[in-house]
Amino acid sequence: MRVPNSVVLPVGTHVDCCQEQEVAEKTHDIMARITAMLAERKSNLAHFIDNLEGSEEPKFYVDQWERLKEMESCTLTILNLIAVNCTDHRDIRKLEATILEHVKNEELFPEVVRVLPPVYRQVEAAIVDIARSEEMADHGMMDLQYLLSKLSQHKHLAGLGRELLQDILRYLHRIGLVVWYEEIKHLESTVFLQPTFLITMFKLLVRYRLVQQLESIS
Repeated sequence: MRVPNSVVLPVGTHVDCCQEQEVAEKTHDIMARITAMLAERKSNLAHFIDNLEGSEEPKFYVDQWERLKEMESCTLTILNLIAVNCTDHRDIRKLEATILEHVKNEELFPEVVRVLPPVYRQVEAAIVDIARSEEMADHGMMDLQYLLSKLSQHKHLAGLGRELLQDILRYLHRIGLVVWYEEIKHLESTVFLQPTFLITMFKLLVRYRLVQQLESIS
């Protein structure tokens, strides 16, 4: 909700736990809840903005007003929910095909036709090689400055600067090749070259029926 021009694809899992009629009902219910949530958000933002503009000393709230106006301008495109059975490879392929279909839609993603500078591809290829190298730890975590030094060892990337690398990492983060939490102070200098490691960690910490599983342990 804070990212300009976001496109969101809701995904419903555990279809195998529901009857076919239930899936249709739950899909309709979820989409209705999302629509209501967006309407409530829009109404709340308008209410907060009106309150600030109508306050006795509006000049004291300029920063808050600007943040709220910025959030108000962030548009959200909600795509139709897709329901999948995660235990069925056919459903996973269906989800993948749906994502690719949407990503190739120039109306949803105008930047899809943008031509990237060659250095983006060169850095991407070099990072893939580093991630696959034997010296790379299984967790795939690497210090940003160390990554820059490793990339600079490549002949065609000798002049690569930190600022340009950060721009490229933002792009690679968006396409899912790496994970870089630059907004989090304690993680801004760490690049995850193996995003699947994070997925594995999250699966251990956040899982379906976790409370019940823990309670079943004597």
